[in-house]
Amino acid sequence: MNALLKQCAVSVVALAGLLLAGCNQSTQPPVTDVSAAAKPAGPPQLATAKTAFAAIYPSARNWTADVVMLKLVAKEIPGFKNEAGKAAMWEATFASPSRHQYRVDTYAITTILPQIHKGATAGLPMPWGGFTRDTMPIDPSSFNVDSDAAYTTAAADATAWLKKNPAKKLADPALGNVFKVHAVVWYFMWGDQKSGYYNAFVDADTGKVLKVK
Repeated sequence: MNALLKQCAVSVVALAGLLLAGCNQSTQPPVTDVSAAAKPAGPPQLATAKTAFAAIYPSARNWTADVVMLKLVAKEIPGFKNEAGKAAMWEATFASPSRHQYRVDTYAITTILPQIHKGATAGLPMPWGGFTRDTMPIDPSSFNVDSDAAYTTAAADATAWLKKNPAKKLADPALGNVFKVHAVVWYFMWGDQKSGYYNAFVDADTGKVLKVK
């Protein structure tokens, strides 16, 4: 009988130990991985034209079913320097032949009040007189080459001239349907007409440099 009591006592002690261990484990705080904690966001990054176009175009399509794009231009904003075909802000000009209106939509990587707002912003419709040689429609299917790739091609084409004119600055790169070449192109210009300049036209569909006489 004593042996049976001893065995029961041992079993009770063992069970109590297990229950105590379980309670201790459940009350311990979870171990957190410091390396997996969310890191603070870095400064806004410059955007390519295709990134901007993808954000802007849906709103333009909702504006009117017959919307056409006339041009897409890189713009600088305070505190950022555009480079290598990327920009802090892009302006897209859209038009509606049926409404005889156009509007300028923007995409910016940050907000600078009162005029610049982060993301896509639709402009106010304005009267439009129709297509001209300088404002031809851009077929979105011809917009295959992004602005950074076009810049690389244009800069390579202008290498010799830029070596002789290293101080010449690049004007705002633009995408447009240029009448002279009858194609949708990326247009890059270093310098200015007063002191000398270099033009480079990059086909937005094939990525090749087009020579304009």
